[in-house]
Amino acid sequence: MNQESETSLSIVVAVYNEQDNVSRLHEEVVHVCIDLGYPFEIIIVDDGSTDRTGEITRSLSPVKYILLRRNFGQTAALDAGIKAAGNRYIVTMDGDLQNDPKDIPRLIHHLEENGYDAVSGWRKSRQDGYMKRIVSNGANLLRSIIIKDNIHDSGCALKVYKRECFENISLYGEMHRFIPALLQVKGFSVGELEVNHRPRKSGYTKYNWRRTIKGFIDMLSVLFWHRYAVRPLHLLGGVGLVFLFFGFLFGLRTIHLFFMGQNLSNTMEPLLTAFLVITGLQLFVSGLLGDILIKTYYERTKDIPYSIKEVVENP
Repeated sequence: MNQESETSLSIVVAVYNEQDNVSRLHEEVVHVCIDLGYPFEIIIVDDGSTDRTGEITRSLSPVKYILLRRNFGQTAALDAGIKAAGNRYIVTMDGDLQNDPKDIPRLIHHLEENGYDAVSGWRKSRQDGYMKRIVSNGANLLRSIIIKDNIHDSGCALKVYKRECFENISLYGEMHRFIPALLQVKGFSVGELEVNHRPRKSGYTKYNWRRTIKGFIDMLSVLFWHRYAVRPLHLLGGVGLVFLFFGFLFGLRTIHLFFMGQNLSNTMEPLLTAFLVITGLQLFVSGLLGDILIKTYYERTKDIPYSIKEVVENP
């Protein structure tokens, strides 16, 4: 198999109300892919746009246009595009023209040169507003402390992946920000490379305080999956054993007071003993049930959190 047939690209772009940007972005991506000389496909996922984004995208070629029935969010749109991708490398990027398609060859080269499974772009010199940079830098700092994925800018949409990275991964909530961490949980190697970041010329940012809160909640979810996805019993069962241990100590204290002839109706030891033992048992049993549910999830789940309305392919 020669290098050209080995290296094929699926460019996945999630868009929402980007009527002023989608045509130019498509043109730039096509030029870059033609210059590379690799087989490629461009997949544009419309996350329920209410402007002319869909009308414009349908007229482009080559393109695979996927329209979601409503606005499900960027994570769902990316997941739909990734699942529709058929080539060896999957490149994801934003549809607002802030990601530079000219960085795609550099990302691919960095991935192949270092043997990575994925490479994340790093917008070291961001061209966003002051408040957005403050919030993003704070979120990146918090993520690096909690998740420790060793990525400076996990929220950068411009990334390249080997196709096998997503064979058993579905994205939910705001999880697109934490894909590098999710891949590391699965044992994939993830690198990082500085990329160009351009100021937004048209349209408006879709980020707000609600997405920040959702992202923080998903960060805690990733932390749980990172440490306890396979064995929730290690978390719940461990906490349950701590409660049982203190319940045992208070139980001994209660027995001691009983034989000393003290009126136990005036002490907290019996209540604390009962509370700690019952809570410990509940947590431990919850951990066992969680283990069973996790195994069932991995074996049987087929659910996805979005619905595709239309798929148009222009060769």
